Amino acid sequence: QVQLVESGGGLVQAGGSLRLSCAASGRTFSSYAMGWFRQAPGKERDFVAAISRGGGSTSYRDSVKGRFTISRDNAKNTVYLQMNSLKPEDTAVYYCAATLRLLTTTAEPDYNYWGQGTQVTVSS
Repeated sequence: QVQLVESGGGLVQAGGSLRLSCAASGRTFSSYAMGWFRQAPGKERDFVAAISRGGGSTSYRDSVKGRFTISRDNAKNTVYLQMNSLKPEDTAVYYCAATLRLLTTTAEPDYNYWGQGTQVTVSS
């Protein structure tokens, strides 16, 4: 089992940047592919980005390609989401999640563990 704790959210103006972190407990972090999801008010939770166990493969939703970067440090049991050129439509609660699947996946049901979320608010 793994526990996930997100941090780094906050209020930022449009065009600004934030880096989210997700710290995982346990000694088997490298056994999990990781993902970031987000949920805006009144909307369903959506996939944002994913990274493979070793970090060599990543995937992104189209609307964040070129602006967001997912990375991980297995020595620190942490996954990151660097968010640049933020837009008001990026406003949401951001969740990190862990999956035992071998490959990256965009499907929410594939993820076994979830963090509590961190709020990101982008003002116009």
